[in-house]
Amino acid sequence: MTKPHKSPNTTMIMHCLCFLVFLAAMQGTQAVDYSVTNNALNTPGGVRFRDEIGDDYTKQTLDSATQFIWTLFDQNNPDDRKDVQKVSFFVDDMDGVAYTSNDEIHLSARYVNSYGGDLKTEITGVIYHEMTHVWQWNGNGQTPGGLIEGIADFVRLKANYAPSHWVKPGEGQKWDQGYDVTARFLDYCDSLKSGFVAQLNKLMRTGYSDQFFVQLLGKTVDQLWQDYKAKYGN
Repeated sequence: MTKPHKSPNTTMIMHCLCFLVFLAAMQGTQAVDYSVTNNALNTPGGVRFRDEIGDDYTKQTLDSATQFIWTLFDQNNPDDRKDVQKVSFFVDDMDGVAYTSNDEIHLSARYVNSYGGDLKTEITGVIYHEMTHVWQWNGNGQTPGGLIEGIADFVRLKANYAPSHWVKPGEGQKWDQGYDVTARFLDYCDSLKSGFVAQLNKLMRTGYSDQFFVQLLGKTVDQLWQDYKAKYGN
């Protein structure tokens, strides 16, 4: 006598389906570990960072910046991004503002101590700038430094963390002057073709050429700079 066929357990099927959906979703993510180390607790800036910013907020902002950059750079697939597993953030007793090297961000406790405005907003903007250096392509070292810094400030600009002391649109001496000058210029270029900076970053994965501007916008970078200056009467 043949045993009656039992239908599969509905609950088990639902669990399996949910797990498959979860796996599919995970394929589009990239787990990044963030650590925060305050090496300047014996300084006023280090103490101010601890009291007004804190480790938890810093980790949240590092992750928020990463997600924002991936979206802005149109890097929805992990294959489009750098393979970075961990980003380490340090508060150090040093001059300057901050720098990034080998997936490590170093923030100046002296700058934190001296800053007179809204400290949390300022440091959030600095983190967005520095996290861009972690994720952006640099043309295998061929991209001009001014463009590298300009893209980092472009990210800060698009995230609405541009400080009030930045140059106004149209100001500056040359397109690759760097920082806010180049960020404003890139914002102009992005207005001509939505996603321009994302496409430029993608092209810089293996090298760099000023011809990228011609390729993407149909004009030389010098002509684009002249158009940009003319638009704002500068």
